[in-house]
Amino acid sequence: MKDYHINIFYSEEDGGYIADIPDLEACSAFGNTPDEALKQVELAKVAWLEAARAEGKPIPQPKYKPVIYRVAA
Repeated sequence: MKDYHINIFYSEEDGGYIADIPDLEACSAFGNTPDEALKQVELAKVAWLEAARAEGKPIPQPKYKPVIYRVAA
């Protein structure tokens, strides 16, 4: 299975980096560095998927592609 795309960006408002997974609603994490944000969102992904399975909710397939990859294809 293809893995989920992760966005990482700096947030002036939060004073750190935000990582999110667009295919998993509200799955995001914070870190003081991009690496820390990535590690935290990987943990959040595992928790998100476990919670969805426990609740019997559907697990979305990875679909999100940034525009740059859609244009290049």
